Amino acid sequence: MSDEKAPPELMSALVTEHFVLQSAASATISESGSRVTIYLSSLSSGLVAIGFASSSPHALAALGFTVLPTVFVLGCFTVVRLIDTSVANVISLRRMERIRRYYASITPWAAGYFEADDSVTGNHGVRYSRWSFLFTMASMVIVVNAVLGGATVTLACTLAAKVPVPAATAIGIIAGLALLALGLLYEHRRLTPVVTRSAAAVPGINGQGGPS
Repeated sequence: MSDEKAPPELMSALVTEHFVLQSAASATISESGSRVTIYLSSLSSGLVAIGFASSSPHALAALGFTVLPTVFVLGCFTVVRLIDTSVANVISLRRMERIRRYYASITPWAAGYFEADDSVTGNHGVRYSRWSFLFTMASMVIVVNAVLGGATVTLACTLAAKVPVPAATAIGIIAGLALLALGLLYEHRRLTPVVTRSAAAVPGINGQGGPS
């Protein structure tokens, strides 16, 4: 740090910014959990309703083709927003780490209180990498939504197109795998560059804030 003393206004601004970023990071986690809960609750409620209608082919078709596509679209919206909140979380934690580095440079003995996380264990004991996107809440919803999409395609082939069950099942599996691949590819392209850029921007934290 230079011998020039920072003005008190700068320290006040940094403390305020640190608090704001911490609140923003916490808000992304809270929002992500709420959105996942809403999606899974909608899915479970829809499946229960479809289960009650399964004894009647006409009621099953009418309810299935109404509820399942709606929940699938809700899942797509949920995935997009979950990825957005993960990006916001990583950026907030990266900026907080920059402020912590400034705190550590104020006096020689301050560095012991703001030292970087271990390069082996990673940030806060968790090591993130370019493949961490596979273990986020967004990935969880992508997998569930891909299964839902594949099941909807199978149901449509069976009830609407009168395709034999084995062929309809195969078509549904292919559709589900395609949806899974598209969802994970989208998340990878949105989240991984931010995570890897965080690693380069803040040396010593081994990458990353924590994608939620």
